[in-house]
Amino acid sequence: MAKHKKKIREGRAVGLTFLGLIGLGLVVAWLLRGNDVILFNPKGLIATEQHRLMLTSTLIMLGFAVPVLVTLYFFAWKFRETNQKATHNPNVSRGRVAVLAFWGIPTVIMLVLASLMIPATFKLEPQDSIEAGKDPLTIQVVALRWKWLFIYPEQNIATVNYAQIPIDTPVKFELTADETPMSSFWIPHLGGQLYAMTEHVNQLNLIADTLGDYEGSAAEINGAGFAGMRFITRVSTQDDFDTWAHETKQSPTELSTPEYKNLLEPSENHPVASYKDPDPNLYSTILSKYAGSHGGSHGSHTQNAREH
Repeated sequence: MAKHKKKIREGRAVGLTFLGLIGLGLVVAWLLRGNDVILFNPKGLIATEQHRLMLTSTLIMLGFAVPVLVTLYFFAWKFRETNQKATHNPNVSRGRVAVLAFWGIPTVIMLVLASLMIPATFKLEPQDSIEAGKDPLTIQVVALRWKWLFIYPEQNIATVNYAQIPIDTPVKFELTADETPMSSFWIPHLGGQLYAMTEHVNQLNLIADTLGDYEGSAAEINGAGFAGMRFITRVSTQDDFDTWAHETKQSPTELSTPEYKNLLEPSENHPVASYKDPDPNLYSTILSKYAGSHGGSHGSHTQNAREH
């Protein structure tokens, strides 16, 4: 009778554990319902490809992890101290099948993941241009303390903590930094992050396929004002973008050298600002400021900035 009651208690414990896990999953799903979970809500080609790759990789790893965890729990349950029926023979020799499984299954999983990750790494290379039947829009991005400066060389305008791009148009972000630690530039709805650092120009190519406002930020801590180093990226129609660029060009403030020096001063939670007629040499001047400071060749970076 005592053993029967014990089995009932153990069965209840197992049942309650599974019910608890199911209940936890339902609660999480309910809490996330209707919310914009950015990584699961891509709004551009690159983000969509990354999302698909993330889900596929997760499912493959779960296909390996779930059986392992179930097997682990099964052995822990079967060979528990109170199970008098289970026999344990520490001197039994390992079978070839077991050894093959222990080494073969992880190897197969690794090869499957590698067959997905390696091609995707080249396909989603941030520096590669995106073919979309339209000329790309170039935006020069400068990470400052603690704000983002966006320079539109073709439109002859500039903004702080705000960027606007036309829908279905490739955008080439040219990232650098000035008087700030290395910063991570990230618009999660549109794609992965890339670093902005002094002297270097890192190119990040993105494209948006859905109208809306999407938050961007510095993805890694880079100083006291990190939490407020955020910006809005507005994806609009081409006509709305042209109208916005024209209106911004009427701004009373020019991004002259003295005005840029004011921007260089550290500030937190900087408001959105617009400028007309940025100094055409400003970006290359920022790069030249740190020439040779990292021990590398700088000329190609400066030339690249001047070409754009």
